[in-house]
Amino acid sequence: MELKHVSKSTSKRHTNLDDFGYTQELKRTLSVKDLVIYGLIFMVPIAPMGIYGSVISVSQGMIALTYAIGMIAMFFTALSYGQMSRAFPVAGSVYAYAKLGINKTIGFLSGWMIILDYIFVPALLYIIAANSLKSLLPTVPTWLWLIGFIVINTLINVRGIAFTAIANRIFLIGELIVLAFFIILGSYGLFHGAGNGFTLKPFYDASHFNLQFVMTATSVAVLSFLGFDGISTLAEETTGGNRAVGKGILWSLLIVGVLFIIQTYLAALIVPNWQSFSDLNTAFYVVAEKVGGHFLAYLTTIATILSWGFANALAAQAAISRILFGMARDHNLPKILARVHPRFKTPYISTLLVAIISLIVGLIFMNDSGTLSEIVNCGALTAFLVIHVAVINHFFIKQHSRDYWHHLLVPIIGFLIIGFVMVNLNILAKEIGGIWLLIGVGYYAILRLLQRNTEMNL
Repeated sequence: MELKHVSKSTSKRHTNLDDFGYTQELKRTLSVKDLVIYGLIFMVPIAPMGIYGSVISVSQGMIALTYAIGMIAMFFTALSYGQMSRAFPVAGSVYAYAKLGINKTIGFLSGWMIILDYIFVPALLYIIAANSLKSLLPTVPTWLWLIGFIVINTLINVRGIAFTAIANRIFLIGELIVLAFFIILGSYGLFHGAGNGFTLKPFYDASHFNLQFVMTATSVAVLSFLGFDGISTLAEETTGGNRAVGKGILWSLLIVGVLFIIQTYLAALIVPNWQSFSDLNTAFYVVAEKVGGHFLAYLTTIATILSWGFANALAAQAAISRILFGMARDHNLPKILARVHPRFKTPYISTLLVAIISLIVGLIFMNDSGTLSEIVNCGALTAFLVIHVAVINHFFIKQHSRDYWHHLLVPIIGFLIIGFVMVNLNILAKEIGGIWLLIGVGYYAILRLLQRNTEMNL
C-alpha cells in the first residue's frame, strides 16, 4: 500500500490514519493511563525479584546504581520513540517509524529485527514461569504449565485490547501490593536491626567502582528495561492523540525505574553480603524471608511467576501481534495476518500465530532459556539503533528541524548508548542476529521481485 505524501508544513499535524493512507480498523479505547499501565506490565515492576541474584553479582553489590544507569540510558531511546509516535501515530512500532522516517527497505528490516525480539519474548516468559512453577509443584509436567499460560493469554488478547487493559490493571495492582509489602516490611526490618542499616553502598562502593564496572552495569541495566517500546504498537488503539504514546512511554519508564531502584536498594541493605547467596536464582526470596518470613518469601515467588507467565506475556503477545498486523497490512507479510476479528476488532490471526510459535519455541527451549534471552536482546537493541537514525533523518534532515536537543543530540546519545550495549553482547547473540538479518534481506529481495513482476503483468 502506497502512502500519501506528507509535506513539511503539515507532517506534525497529522492525527488520522487517512493521512497516511490507512483505514481505522482497530478499536480506539486506550487512554494515556492505560498505556502507562501496559508499559509497567510489560517491564514488570517486580522484575528485579526474579533476576536479583545475577544482577547484584554483576554489579558488585551496586545494584541500585545499575538500575539508575539503565533508566537514564533508556530515557534517550524513549524520547526518540516519543518524537516518532507524534509524527506517525500508526501501529507497527519501529517498523512503521523506520518506514515512514527513512524508507521502506529499512522499515522492513527493522521490523524484521524487532520480530526476532517480540516473537520469542512470550515463549521466554512462559518458560521462566513454567519452570518456576515446576519448583513449587514438581509432579505437574512443565509443558502443561506452558500450554496453560499460552491458552489463557491468547483468549484474553483475542477478546479485545480493552479486556486486555482490564486484565493488565488487575495484574499491576497485585504486583504493586506485593511490592508494597516488601518495601514496608523491608524498611521496618532495617530500622530494627536487619542488615547494617542505611548506607549508600548499593549506589556507590569505592572499592569496586571503576570504568569496567560502569560498562558492564550499563549493558545489564539497559536490557532490564526492554519492553517500554511495546506501547508504540498500540498507537491505533489510543484516544489521546499523537502525544499519548510518547507520554505513556516516558511515564512508564520513569515509574518502573524508580520502583526498580527502591526495591533493589532495600534488598541490598537487608543482605549486604551478596556473596553469601548459595543460589543466585532464589536470592531475592532469601532477602524477603529475612524481613517477612516464609509468608513474604512465598508471596514474592508466586508474584514473580504470575507476572512473567501472565502479565508480561500478555502484553508481549499483544505487542507482536500488532507489529505483524502492521507489516501484513503493507503486504510485507502474508495478508492473512492483517485480518481483524469482526466482533472484537483485534488482529486475531496474528495473535493465534504468536501463540503457536510460543508453544513450539517454548517446547524447544524449555531447558535453555539463557540462549533464548540472548536472541531476544539482539533483536530489540538493533531496532533501537534504527529509531535514533529515523529521528535524525526525518526531523533534522528532511524537515530541517532546529530542535537540536530532541532531533539531533538525543538520538546521537541514544545511538551511542545502544551501540555500546550491542558491542558488549555475547558472540552467540550477535551471530544469531546476523543470520536472522540475512534471512530478512533475502526474504525482502524475493518479496520485492515478486511485487515488481506482479505490477508489470497488470
